[in-house]
Amino acid sequence: MLKSISTSCLATLVCCFNLLLHSYAFAGVPSNETDRLALLAIKSQLHDPLGVTSSWNNSINLCQWTGVTCGHRHQRVTKLYLRNQSIGGILSPHVGNLSFLRLIDLADNNFYGNIPHEVGRLSRLDTLMLANNSFSGKIPTNLSGCSNLINFLAHGNNLVGQIAANIGYNWMRLEKLSIADNHLTGQLPASIGNLSVLKVINVEENRLSGRIPNTLGQLRNSFYLNIAGNQFSGNVPPSIYNLSSLELLYLRGNRLIGSLPIDIGLTLPKLTNFVIAENNFSGPIPNSFSNTSNLVMLDLNLNLFSGKVPINFSRLQNLSWLLLAGNNLGNGAANDLDFITPLTNCSKLIALGLYGNRFGGVLPHSIANLSTTTVQINMGRNQISGTIPSGIGNLVNLNGFGIDLNQLTGTIPHEIGKLTNLQLLYLDFNLLEGSIPFSLGNLTLLTELELQSNYLQGNIPSSLGNCRSLLSLNVSQNKLTGALPKQIFNITTLSLYLDLSNNFLNDSLPLEVGNLQNLVELDISRNQVSGEIPATLSACTSLEYLNLSYNSFRGGIPLSLSSLKSVKVLDLSSNNLSGQIPKYLENLSFLEYLNISSNHFEGKVPTKGVFSNKTRISLSGNGKLCGGLYELQLPSCGSKGSRKSTVALFKVVIPVTISCLILLGCFIVVYARRRRFVHKSSVTSPMEQQFPIVSYAELSKATGEFSTSNMIGQGSFGFVYRGILGEGGLLVAVKVLNLTRKGAFKSFVAECEALRNIRHRNLIKIITICSSIDSHGVDFKALVYEYMQNGSLEEWLHHSNDQHDVCDLSLIQRLHIAIDIAYAIEYLHHHCQPPIIHGDLKPSNVLLDHDMVAHVGDFGLAKFLYTCQVDDVETPSSSIGIKGTVGYVAPEYGMGSEASMAGDVYSFGILLLEMFIRKRPTDSMFNDGLTIHEFAMKALPQRVIEIVDPLLLLEVRTNNSKNPCGDGRGGIEECLVAVITIGVLCSMESPIDRTLEMRNVVAKLCAAREAFLSVYDLM
Repeated sequence: MLKSISTSCLATLVCCFNLLLHSYAFAGVPSNETDRLALLAIKSQLHDPLGVTSSWNNSINLCQWTGVTCGHRHQRVTKLYLRNQSIGGILSPHVGNLSFLRLIDLADNNFYGNIPHEVGRLSRLDTLMLANNSFSGKIPTNLSGCSNLINFLAHGNNLVGQIAANIGYNWMRLEKLSIADNHLTGQLPASIGNLSVLKVINVEENRLSGRIPNTLGQLRNSFYLNIAGNQFSGNVPPSIYNLSSLELLYLRGNRLIGSLPIDIGLTLPKLTNFVIAENNFSGPIPNSFSNTSNLVMLDLNLNLFSGKVPINFSRLQNLSWLLLAGNNLGNGAANDLDFITPLTNCSKLIALGLYGNRFGGVLPHSIANLSTTTVQINMGRNQISGTIPSGIGNLVNLNGFGIDLNQLTGTIPHEIGKLTNLQLLYLDFNLLEGSIPFSLGNLTLLTELELQSNYLQGNIPSSLGNCRSLLSLNVSQNKLTGALPKQIFNITTLSLYLDLSNNFLNDSLPLEVGNLQNLVELDISRNQVSGEIPATLSACTSLEYLNLSYNSFRGGIPLSLSSLKSVKVLDLSSNNLSGQIPKYLENLSFLEYLNISSNHFEGKVPTKGVFSNKTRISLSGNGKLCGGLYELQLPSCGSKGSRKSTVALFKVVIPVTISCLILLGCFIVVYARRRRFVHKSSVTSPMEQQFPIVSYAELSKATGEFSTSNMIGQGSFGFVYRGILGEGGLLVAVKVLNLTRKGAFKSFVAECEALRNIRHRNLIKIITICSSIDSHGVDFKALVYEYMQNGSLEEWLHHSNDQHDVCDLSLIQRLHIAIDIAYAIEYLHHHCQPPIIHGDLKPSNVLLDHDMVAHVGDFGLAKFLYTCQVDDVETPSSSIGIKGTVGYVAPEYGMGSEASMAGDVYSFGILLLEMFIRKRPTDSMFNDGLTIHEFAMKALPQRVIEIVDPLLLLEVRTNNSKNPCGDGRGGIEECLVAVITIGVLCSMESPIDRTLEMRNVVAKLCAAREAFLSVYDLM
């Protein structure tokens, strides 16, 4: 009986306990049901192209959902991990209901909108990782409620506002703080110094200003401090130099002043990276750096340091980067470079940058004993004398060697030909003599070769023709003799310039000059070249500057040169040319200056185009010219004049003119040499050397104060305006960067860097840049391009208007445009060193000139493919990360893959399909897994005619009516099938399946065009 009573009591207790739990749950106590509802609310706000959250449903337990981790004890959500899953959308405030969360990792996605204030309710949270998204707004002040936070990483977003002043009073457990690459303003709060366990602080690339707070010196556990790329000013607090735990210190790109403590190498014994470039530090380099045995990078570039380099580098076995360029180091003394010899003990050295200082003395031959890991040596613009050691050939990994603008003598050692990885070789403006070594032909990766302004003799070696990657070659102002080697004119990659001027070269200009279709500048002036100007020169359609003056050319100006529609400066003066001035010269719309003086031209001078302005032409020394502008004071073409006046002209005026020309020519030679030297000697950035800076006021005037009536476009990082620049009334397009947008400044730098190194008829040409402040004192940056009269391909495909209706874009025009685009990308991939990835190929970035020639533009996301790697340490790159545009960006980029040529191939494939189907890849018809790629692939080959732009079908029917036999329809259909096939092959989802490179694409598209034209001619 007792036993049955006990059993009954136990059952009652269990029942009561279950009832209690049930009522407890219904009383509102959170459970994992709360978590489930919160997660579903979060999912509802997401764009999830990869279907990562597809498992978030009622069929399985939430603890098995992708990216979700639960605690074992309470089955509550403790971790939300969705890093790098291409997820977009906003982060729902319901995240604040996941009260057991310890970790949120949403890094490397496409989230936007504000960081929810509700995150501040997560008191257990220790890690919040939001990096590399597009979160905007301010950092919520109530994040202070996350009192257990250890890691807060929100770099690479669009966050604005100031850092909370009380940050140092709430996150007392914080170890990592990274809010770099945002738009934060104001000062760095002094309270940060209270975060005693903080190890990493990174606020790089914001707009923080004021003084660096002295309280940072209290962070005794910090090993990483990065405040680079801001607007901090004044002296660095001495307390920072006493943080003995510091390993990496980055102060680059601020407005800091003062000298470095003499004992810095003793107070910071663990230093590995010390980067303070682009400031105003001055004084001597402390000798105590000799004690920083762990030092890997010492970057003091672009400061005001002076005196000797006193560091004993033999102790710094780990040193890889020694960058001292752009200072006042050295005294022009014999022992200035004594530090080079101990530097040979640095077995991991990668880069040595000494450019633009005052180093004197003889170049130590011990430079040839530097580590074979060395990739770059730049010692240009100093006062270094002596000879180049033959042992330089030992540095087999060297890809950049610059020792220009010095006082070197002797010969160029033939051993330099052993440097088969060399891409940049600058030996110009020295006193070198002897011949150009034949071994330079071994440098097949060479992209820039500068040998000008020396005393080099002998022939230009034909072996240079093996340098098939050259973008520029300059051997001007030497004493070179012999014929112009044909092999040089077979280097089709030459695009920046070919300068052979001011030598003693002879014979004729080879017919192979027509191979230089991408060349922008050709100068063979002041030589002894004879013969006629070859008609093949007409193929050089990218030429902007052509100088053949002071030679012995004879005959007339070939009519075929009318194809040089890009030429801006044409100088044919002081030759033996004759005949009439071709009338087509007045139709070259870009021609700014024409000099045909001191020849034997006769007949009527045109009056239009370049001939309409006296200051833009030079015709003197041609005794039989007539007509033209009144200001030229030439005889009327109807008047013969008296024999007496003609004799007087020959006896008096002509000799005086010739004498003046000779004096003027001497002055020009001296001035040009001086100007080129001064220009290259000045301490300016590469893009300022390439592009003259225009002021904000000039651009404001040109665009009507950036009037909305002049706005012609809007891009990811700003607006584009039509403008009329300067007194010459040059029509331009002005791209004004919106610097409040994340990535805008990097886009500006990337675009300048890309466009300063590339030249191609199908790439947009940059005219100038503006880097200034506007009328309100705010940073202002703009790029000025040549104006494209026919707008963008986007407008032609999708926006009919009065200027150009889509009906006018025929099949053959689309083929021409597609081939132009393909040529441009093929040039970037296969003829640039390093190769360039465009990264954002789409119709709005393809512009059409007055002849409907396509020009690819917007290099704001361009990336250089630097492939050099030594001991697993990559060379720094000036590139920025690629994001691209939805619909055109390669799928693998969404998975975190690096930028690649295959990514551009994908974008081109999508663009090609869009051109001929006339549907955007984001069209509403492409949903539920159907893409423009799938749509096109399913139609191949029989149903292609059903999916292409109906306007093309109208063209097929029209042409077919002219050819009742049907030959035209079949030929055009075959052309369309070929084009759509190319688009499908280029846009395969996996990069491995994209078997076509852009050079293959060019060949296939050209073949399709030829096939189409052959059929079209039959109609």
